[in-house]
This record gives sequence, C-alpha cells and structure tokens, in this order.
Amino acid sequence: MGEDKLQEMSFWDHIDALRSVVIRMVVILVVMTIGLFCVMPTLFDKFILAPCHGDFVLYRLFENMTSSVPWLPQFTTQGFEVELINIKLASQFFIHMSTSFWLALVLTFPVMLYLVWTFIAPALYPGEKRGVKTAFLIGCLMFFLGVAVGYYIVFPVTLRFLADYHVSQMVPNQISLDSYMDTFLMLIFVMGIIFELPLVAWLLGNLGVLHRGFFRTYRRHAIVALLVLSAIITPTGDPFTLMVVFMPIYLLYEVSAYLVPKTSPVADDVSADDD
Repeated sequence: MGEDKLQEMSFWDHIDALRSVVIRMVVILVVMTIGLFCVMPTLFDKFILAPCHGDFVLYRLFENMTSSVPWLPQFTTQGFEVELINIKLASQFFIHMSTSFWLALVLTFPVMLYLVWTFIAPALYPGEKRGVKTAFLIGCLMFFLGVAVGYYIVFPVTLRFLADYHVSQMVPNQISLDSYMDTFLMLIFVMGIIFELPLVAWLLGNLGVLHRGFFRTYRRHAIVALLVLSAIITPTGDPFTLMVVFMPIYLLYEVSAYLVPKTSPVADDVSADDD
C-alpha cells in the first residue's frame, strides 16, 4: 500500500483494516489453541512435567559438573521425584484449556507481531520500517531465548529447591497442580520479558534517553540489584544455583550497554550548537 493510497483511506477504512488484522489474529490463535489442546496430554508428560523427574537435562548437567569439582556442593539426581496432586474437581480441565491458550500465544507470537506490522507498516517511512523490522526480529528472538532459559534453568532450579525445602520434617510437601502451573508459567514468562531488556535499551538509546555512560556509572548498583532479583527468582542459599540464574541476567545488562550509543545524541546536539 503506497503513501498516496494511505492518505485516501478514510477513518472507517482504517477500522476495517484493523478489524481484518484482529480477525486473522483471533483465528490463528484459536486454531493453534485447539491443536495444542488435542496434544496437551503428551506435552504435559514430555515437556511441562519433565522437570519433576530426576533425569531432567539440567539436573544431569549439574550432577556431572559438581562431580568433577570436589569443592562444589554435590548435586544428585537420584531419588528426586515431584508428585503433583489435584485438589479441585475442575482444575485439570481448566488447566488443560488455559495452558493450551498460553502456549498457543507464545508459539504464535511472531505471527501476531507480523500481522500488527502489516497494519502499521504503510504509515511508516522506509527508514522507520527498517528500524521496526529489526526491533521485531530482535524482540522475537530474545523473548524465545528468555522462555528457553526460564524452562531449562530458572524453573527447574526453583522447583528443585522449593520441592525439597521443609520448615519441619513433620510437614511433607504435597504440591498441587495449580501451584505448579502458576509457578511454571510465571517464571517462564517473566524470563521472556526480562530478556527484552536489550531491545528496550536499544530503543531508549535511539531516542536519546540512555547512553553507555549510564550503564558504566551504575554497574555496581546494577550488580547488587540483579543479585537481589536472582535471589527472589531462585530463593536458595546455594551460591552455585544463584549464579546460574544471575549470570544470564547480568549478561543481558552488558549486552544492553553495548547496544546503546556511547554518548547521548541529545548531548551531542547541544555540543554541536555550542560550537
């Protein structure tokens, strides 16, 4: 759609175009949700509930790493098994539906962004289109990378600690399916959002809000804040598991610092005017 044709479109033409995009988004989401609903029992057994078993890939990796380093606390996969219980009559059915929807939303995320792009692209200049395309691509990649880190690292570490934690040996842990799924979805989506930090920093840098000096000045403060955040996400006293969560988040901080300009564009404009 060219710029002249865009200018000829009335308000209601824009509404019709938006409605068409929304309808396509809903149809794609519904179809994906139905498809995932059909295969959800298999996904639960092989994917969602995989961290409940001692042979999960991260647990075996930790066991191999700690066995080769004598001074680290020894990590074992033997005997670890989380058994979930259901205490509400309709919980399994509603979790079946809600999990299908949220996973469908995650998997169709790039398609949704593309459909939104087809609506707003005609109103942008060529240079703006290139910038938005780059932002969308980076945003999708970083979101899925964050989801992967949440699933393979953050959630299993958190589950392992909390499932084995006892305020008293007289109080056994009986983890409900609702509690498990709430923690599972929350941590995975939180990590997906956290991994958008470089994209946000890049956008703010292009707007002149952030520059590299800001990250350099507040690096020590950021390290403390990120350590606290890692401790909240993974409430464990084991420094090894704490660092496993902290290092990816801190790496995002350094990547964000690299992506922003060395100096503020606003400051450069002021200096140029003074000259």
